[in-house]
This record gives sequence, C-alpha cells and structure tokens, in this order.
Amino acid sequence: MAPQPGIATVIAARAGDPAAVDRLVAGYLPLVYTIVGRALEGHADVDDVVQEVMIRVLRNLGELREPESFRSWLVAITVRQVRERFRGRHHAPDELLDADLRDPGADFTDLAITRLELSGQRRETAEATRWLDEENRELLSLWWLEASGELTRDEIVEATGVGRQHVAVRIQRMKLQLETARAVVRALHRSPRCPDLEAVLTGWDGRPGALWRKRIARHTRECRSCGFAWHDLIAAERLLAGMALVPLPPAFLQTLPGTGVSVTTASKAVPANLAAKATGAVAQKALIGALAVGAVAGGGAYAVSTRAPEPPPAAVAAVTSSSPAAPSSPYPSASPSESVKPSPSRSASRKPAVVTATAAASSDKKGAAVWKFTGAKAAIKDVGASWYYDWAPNDDEVPGPAGVEFVPMIWGAANVTDATLKQAKAEGDDWLLGFNEPDLAEQSNMSVEAALDAWPSLEATGMKLVSPAVAFGGDTAGGWLDRFMAGAASRDLRVDAIALHWYGSDFSKASVNQFLGYVDAVHERYGKPIWITEFGLINFGGSPKYPSDAQKVTFIKGATAGLEKRAFVQRYAWFGLPAVGDSVDFGLYKDGKTPTEAGKAYRSAG
Repeated sequence: MAPQPGIATVIAARAGDPAAVDRLVAGYLPLVYTIVGRALEGHADVDDVVQEVMIRVLRNLGELREPESFRSWLVAITVRQVRERFRGRHHAPDELLDADLRDPGADFTDLAITRLELSGQRRETAEATRWLDEENRELLSLWWLEASGELTRDEIVEATGVGRQHVAVRIQRMKLQLETARAVVRALHRSPRCPDLEAVLTGWDGRPGALWRKRIARHTRECRSCGFAWHDLIAAERLLAGMALVPLPPAFLQTLPGTGVSVTTASKAVPANLAAKATGAVAQKALIGALAVGAVAGGGAYAVSTRAPEPPPAAVAAVTSSSPAAPSSPYPSASPSESVKPSPSRSASRKPAVVTATAAASSDKKGAAVWKFTGAKAAIKDVGASWYYDWAPNDDEVPGPAGVEFVPMIWGAANVTDATLKQAKAEGDDWLLGFNEPDLAEQSNMSVEAALDAWPSLEATGMKLVSPAVAFGGDTAGGWLDRFMAGAASRDLRVDAIALHWYGSDFSKASVNQFLGYVDAVHERYGKPIWITEFGLINFGGSPKYPSDAQKVTFIKGATAGLEKRAFVQRYAWFGLPAVGDSVDFGLYKDGKTPTEAGKAYRSAG
C-alpha cells in the first residue's frame, strides 16, 4: 500500500491546498472503506457512509488542532458514522442482508474474497464475519486493521470511546464469536453435509444470524461428525495480517482511456476552500471529483500512483481503454494460504496444436520456471529464455541448453547447508535465489527471524542475493517481506534484488494493470531491482480455475510488454514452462517443440 500522507500533508490540506486535499483523501480512503465495509457487512450503504465520512472530515478539517492526531480523529469519525447507520437500520431491519445485495459489488465479504482472491481458512474467516453481531463487526473492522499494523490499540481505544481494559475484553469476546462463526462456516460448507445438521437447519432461510449461529455451533460441538469444524483453526491474527485493506470498488474510481489519472490531476476538481465550505450535494460532487483518481492496486490495498502508469501495449490498448482497470490484490489466487500450486502428477490427452514457426524473441529479462518434463532443454531454448531455474541448487534434474543461464535457489531452511551452498555457488554464474514462499506453511514455511538468521550463510557464497519470494503482500507494511527487509537493514545484511510471485483470478484485460501495479508498488517500497520468479492467471479458489487461451495470450502480451519497459525489472519467469499433466491448462510447452497458444505468446515476448 502507498504510505499514508504525513503531518505536512494534513497541515497543507487544512490550509485549503487542493493538491494536499487530494493526497489526504486518496491516502486514507482505503482505511475508511475497510472499516466501514467490514462493519456494515452485506449492505449497500457502504459507499454512502464512506462518502459521508470523507465529507465530514473535509468539512471539519480546519478545526483539527493537532495534525499529528489526524488518523485517530479520522477513525473516530468513521466509527461514529457507522454507529449512526446502525441506528438508522433499526428502523428498517428488512434492508439488512437483502438477497439482491449478495453480489461482489455490494457485499464486502464477497468483495474481499473476489478481490483479495482468498481461499482456505482465510476464505472461511472472511465468510464467518457475516455471522458476527453488529457491535462485533464494528470492533472486528478495527481489530482487523490492528492485526495488520494499520491501526494501533490506542487508536482503537480513542475510536470506541471506552477504556483500554474494556477494549481488550471486548476484543477477546469478539474473537471467540469469530472462532465460533468459523466453525459454523466449516460445517455448512462440508459436502456432503451432515444429515443431523440438515435436520437442525430445517426452516433456516440461509441468512446469517445470531440464533442460527448458536444452534449450528451447539450442534457442531455435540456431533461427532461435525466436530472437525473446531480442529486445526489457524489463529485469526495470522490469517488477517496482510489482507486488511480491500481494494476500492469501481464506483470510487474513474480511469481515463488508456491511462491512469494521477492524484494531482484530480486536484483541478477540488475548490481550494473545500475543506472549509463543503456542504450538501455540492460537496458530494466536489468530493467525487477529488476521488476521481486513477490507481494501480497492490498488496490488497488501494495503491495511489503519483505518476501516470505506462499505457497498455498497442495490442490491448483498444480493449483496456473502454473498461477501467479494477484494483486487485497481488495475493496469489490460492490466497496467501493453504492452496498448493498444481504439480505435474497426472496426464491428460490434448489434441496437438497447429504450430506456426515463429522465431523466439530475445530478451535478457525473459526466463522460465521449469520442472522436469520430456523436452525441457529444447523448450527452454525454443521459448527464447535467457535464464531459467527449477527451485533447486543445481541443474542436475533439468539441465539447460548452452548459452542459457541457470539460477540456483536455496529453497528452505533444510537447504542451508555447506554442501548445498557449495553446489549453488558452483552452478550459478552470479545470482542466488532466496527461500521459496516462506510465508506459506506448505512451502518453505520460515519465520522472518529464521530467514534472517540463515541469510549470512547465503551471503558467504559471495553471490548476488535475491530476496525470499513471498507468496503475497510484498508491498504490505508489516508483511513478511517488509519485516524481512527491515530486519536485513538492521542487521546490515545484503539483499540485491526482490523476488515476487503473483497469480491473478481476474481473467479480464484489467489483469495486466493489476499485475504491473503490484510490481510497481513493491519497487516503490524497497527501491531495489525486481525479479518476478512466478506469475500467471490461476483462480485457485473458484471457477473457472483457468483462463481461456485468448485470455492467457492477452495477459502475457500485455504483462511482458510492461515488464520489458520497466528498467527496474531485471528478470521474469512465467509459471511454468511444462504444459503436461496438471499443468496443461497454464503451462507453455507440451514437449520440446510444441508450444501452447500461451507458449507462442510468451515465445514472442521481449
């Protein structure tokens, strides 16, 4: 996420500087939207309340005496507006959770699931929030941000207006209710569903509610078949960290054809005295002008671009210009969670493609992520890769063609041995890749401290080091990579480049800017060269799981063109080169000389 504006911006905005007002609104809008969206779960009023909050903030900004307390003041205003809307709901209870509102545009949980691409226990936790009582949803919206480092406990105390001990007790009670709701969601999602549970659900209309939460939870505690729902629940703090801010919906965005509008451009729509005089419908229109900023999403948040992003390549400009790029998370579609990438474990018959001979484009950046398959060496050469890797410290399993650089990897903690490091040094020309997805339990599963303790051993090789490749949230403040980089700096450890993974579940043409926006956001955060060692389009948690050939081709053309233009991008590699077994739907080559449609597009890249 882009850093939130500092005190200087608050002071300038308070004085009526329209550019500062723009920066302030754009910088804090994601925070407000997340608090309101989660507190008002499942209701169409979210956008209205967010707008009311921002209008109230701008209207009263001139009265703020302590600019350093702006964020706490903003959060307190947000909570008050949420409570006012809760009180208004009590006069029209039938509006809550109307079936017509259960779509990704109106339902905050659906928005989180689709935009942040959640699966596994993260998806269960997001769905469980629908089962919380209103006051607990309000508190969750604040604690959710505390868990990811966006808010402090003092700010929550100030926003809720109760003492610190009272807040601590309320949070613990809310977490217990959330855990119960998670068990409820698990039991309901089991297929086939427990027959006894089906009997309990007789008369249920499908809407989450306190009474049904208690009935279902009581059944799961007493039923031997449903008792699994309470087992192996990952602590909510671990699941929520790094996924706190949800990208703003398209209603808040306006993208000009073929480009993004920078924050400063939007200042023309904001009168210099808006902070002092914004009222009524006129203020709302002025505020919408202030919010009409083009943005590129990253880290599951609304990352504001301070410059216009590069236009899409000519091949896709016509289609991208007519449909604004929706913000999206860089998190893998598997969620930052439990889903495992497909592996070549089964075969599938496919009709051979008709291949038109095309010379592979040559690029120093273009590489290949490869595992063993028939024809691997020939495919590496045919695709025009200048480098490749196979997640191993040597190329014994996948020897490459002459002239193509093999880059070794130290996959995880068990590989940090003198023998493995010696192999890597002997195999690699210059570069060494760090740990593979240490933030995932099913991958290298390393704590930040463990990775930092092991890093000097990698440094001792004398090779240039690429950071551990996190599965998600590379630009998230307080995320795994952010803490690793901060720790490396404090220990004076060397990190020469940043490795990224990205998988998108949005198969539309907007995916190009979603991907490139994440790459930009990570580079802006750390200021180091970028290696994208895995990227692609896979919806791990939904259907369809894979894009069509045409969608893959469009994405590959646009994404690689953007990567080639970015000087700070040193290397990139599609996941993955083989299109065999489980990888037929996303790989590039069926054998050494038969590329898929996606393979042809990647071969032409660069």
